[in-house]
Amino acid sequence: MADPRGFLKVRERVTQPRRPVPVRIMDWKEVYEAQEKGVLRSQAGRCMDCGVPFCHQGCPLGNLIPEWNDLIRRDKGEEAVERLHATNNFPEFTGRLCPAPCESSCVLGINQPAVTIKQVEVSIIEQAFDHDWVKPLPPARLTGKTVAVIGSGPAGLAAAQQLTRAGHTVAVYERDDRIGGLLRYGIPDFKMEKHYLDRRIEQMTAEGTRFRPGVEVGTDVSWEQLRRRYDAVVIATGSTVPRDLDIPGRELTGVHFAMDYLVQANRVVAGDAVADQIDAVGKHVVILGGGDTGADCLGTAHRQQAASITTLAIGQQPPLERAAHQPWPTFPTLFEVAAAHEEGGERTYLASTVEFEGTDGVLTAIKIAETEFVNGRRVPKAGTEREIPADLVFLSLGYTGPEPAGITEQIKAEFDRRGNVVRDGYYMTGTEGVFVAGDAGRGQSLIVWAIAEGRSCAAAVDQFLCGQTLLPAPVAPTDVAVSVL
Repeated sequence: MADPRGFLKVRERVTQPRRPVPVRIMDWKEVYEAQEKGVLRSQAGRCMDCGVPFCHQGCPLGNLIPEWNDLIRRDKGEEAVERLHATNNFPEFTGRLCPAPCESSCVLGINQPAVTIKQVEVSIIEQAFDHDWVKPLPPARLTGKTVAVIGSGPAGLAAAQQLTRAGHTVAVYERDDRIGGLLRYGIPDFKMEKHYLDRRIEQMTAEGTRFRPGVEVGTDVSWEQLRRRYDAVVIATGSTVPRDLDIPGRELTGVHFAMDYLVQANRVVAGDAVADQIDAVGKHVVILGGGDTGADCLGTAHRQQAASITTLAIGQQPPLERAAHQPWPTFPTLFEVAAAHEEGGERTYLASTVEFEGTDGVLTAIKIAETEFVNGRRVPKAGTEREIPADLVFLSLGYTGPEPAGITEQIKAEFDRRGNVVRDGYYMTGTEGVFVAGDAGRGQSLIVWAIAEGRSCAAAVDQFLCGQTLLPAPVAPTDVAVSVL
């Protein structure tokens, strides 16, 4: 454990500094700056000798948080990264992108600000890369078994790395031109610059994982061909079908799904030429949905120098502190001021979208009304309608599941009522040898759940191929996506 009196000596929670708003909105570099080493050690030292570390339970990966907090406090960075990698393949991803359910479960958080777990995590892995402590770990021997992983997001990459290290020959198929999935094209660079992803792919390549970008399974190669060619197949395609909003004016030019906008912006930042790019420069932008994807659209529109940006959420504004029905150590729904919200824009809650309005087929405004609750349903309140000027509207309303094309016809996998691929307690679909991990099987969730499921699915595949496994399995497919006591 860390300093047993650390939380008494250092009561203030100090997080990573953010670059000044006027500076950071002029480029696409990461918002956060590195934490000063002395501050980081003192913050890690706030980790309590709490007896039962509920942060383990809050983290789907079961990260050994008190152990690496103590190692950082004692300036033992190389040992800390070993403990970090024992449970997490990609701490540089979770340390930047995870909403940190571990911090919601921190025992210190009962009556003080929680330990800055996420900050310590990302600092450990960056120190490790800076000192060349992160090495490829190729298998000592090969099993002769082959595995195809479909999708190169966090779940697919985690499964692939685990299976490669277990000695299987693994090929990762990705329909986009670059490896990374959501990490590559869904996450803006101001949240995670892509060189962090590239260096991990280099490590995995050195370990023996094979990557096949630009190949769409179901079209370029059939699922049946993969089943014949490989001993096992892992579906890790994510939950990519966006939730639509079927109201008058939906067909107007200027109404887009959020991910279409973000993918194009990320491609341009990567140096690609994008024809007819959705560009917010000088335009009035409205974002429907107050989640992380909406915040990504907000930050992107700021950097494209939009004339105005309004974020609309149909529900009530979340509370600043835990509600009574979400007690510690559950993961609460709280009002969050992300880095993108600091940069400007208006946030409106209890706003129901009634209609998209336009002229000659082009969006000009959006009509909204106050939300009222009728028989448990959220509906527009009559007589409260008003218009907001809008040249662009981004639908950031979540996702309904993976794309079924090919999966249903070619491998006979079933989908549940939520639109997710059905699987058993060992991540296997109804077709023997075909597994599913991440959002494709559990629905839209957190990056930390995707990595945890990828690791667990890899253990199930290894067990299927070899009759036994030594790979860790942090979560079962039936685990819920929030912390519960």
